[in-house]
Amino acid sequence: MSLTTENTEKHGKIIFEDETYKIRGALFEVYKELGSGFLEAVYQECLSKEFTKQMIPFVAQPELTLRYKGEILDQKYKPDFVCFNEIILELKAVNTLLPEHRAQLLNYLKVSGFRLGLLVNFCAHPKVQIERYIV
Repeated sequence: MSLTTENTEKHGKIIFEDETYKIRGALFEVYKELGSGFLEAVYQECLSKEFTKQMIPFVAQPELTLRYKGEILDQKYKPDFVCFNEIILELKAVNTLLPEHRAQLLNYLKVSGFRLGLLVNFCAHPKVQIERYIV
């Protein structure tokens, strides 16, 4: 699996540009209203309300099936959101994003088959931190 935080594909086109723009707008709106310092669950609930208000299609905490050597596992992964049925959104409320947070998002992308994921940290200051990953 290759990983890039670049915004472009091989042909120079940004994937899911319009969808990402809308998601970012909702993220900025929640951050503008709340700022930093709340728990992740608070941001998740507010973001669900904002996605609904802005008519952004989403599923909160969908279960992703895991396999080991072709066998389905009982354990499931649950990203915070899947938006537009194509983009995984993983929320954090931490001082600093760590490699483990990035690995979590990459694992979600791997098991889901989706190509784009956004890692979002609401406790960054002075603005929400958004990292974009393409696999």
